[in-house]
Parts: sequence; C-alpha cells; structure tokens
Amino acid sequence: MKLDDAASRLAAQIRDVPDFPRKGIVFKDITPLLQNGPSLKLACELLAAPFAKSRVDLVVGIESRGFIFAVPVALALGAGFTVARKIEMHSDAVCAGQRVLIVDDVIATGGTAAATARLVRALGGEVVAASFLIELAFLDGRKALDGTPVEALLRY
Repeated sequence: MKLDDAASRLAAQIRDVPDFPRKGIVFKDITPLLQNGPSLKLACELLAAPFAKSRVDLVVGIESRGFIFAVPVALALGAGFTVARKIEMHSDAVCAGQRVLIVDDVIATGGTAAATARLVRALGGEVVAASFLIELAFLDGRKALDGTPVEALLRY
C-alpha cells in the first residue's frame, strides 16, 4: 500500500469534534482509529517504518495517548520502552548513549515533545527523532524541537 493511500485510510478514521475544548477549536478525535484493529495496526507500523533501518534502543511514549502507539513501535523496532509522564521521567529511564525515538499521538505547539527531548538529553540519551500520528502543522510544533527530525503520518 502506498503511503498516501495508507494516510488517507487513517485520516478517514479521525473524527473532527468542532468547538472542543472551546469555541473555534476542531479537536481531532483518534478514538475511531483506535477502535478499528486494521487501522490501529497500520498506524503503528507506519510510525515505526521510517526507523526500521536506524538503531533505536529505546522508545519514549508521551503520556497518555503516546503510550498506546509507543509500545507497538518499540516492539516493531526491537527496542525498549519507557514513559514520559507530566513531562517527567525516572532518573534511570534512559541510559547514557541510548538512541531514543519519541512517540506521541499529536504534535501541536511542540512544547511537550521538546520538554521530553530535553529530559532524554539530560539523562545522556541521543534523540534520534520524534514520530507522531498527527501534526497540527499550522501551530509549527517542529520548530520547538530545534532540529530534531520529525515524522508525522497525518498533517492538518
């Protein structure tokens, strides 16, 4: 399946919820995608695919929906998994020199992903890239990641 076809298939599973959490915002609800087994599997495979030939030692899932995607991505890459919760990590979550992929469902302003990248680096890890199901491109979150490669399956 071509990447554009796959992305279209996934996009069809994303529900727009207008005026949530406040007027003027269109929330991208991934619940229908999560409920569809083939779409969930496809999303996880596509999130991992760009890194199949990279050495990734550890996948960091960002709370909370990033956890959903990060574990299957870690399994696909033969990597370990750890969590970033409330933009905090255990002091032993990343070992010095580990090559780390950050995974979350959405990148908006990039603040949470950037904070997670700083934590990984503070623990001695090397951030290989960040991978997201959805990018809200109009918010320019990539800029906050300051040169970290960013992959996103769907861009709005």
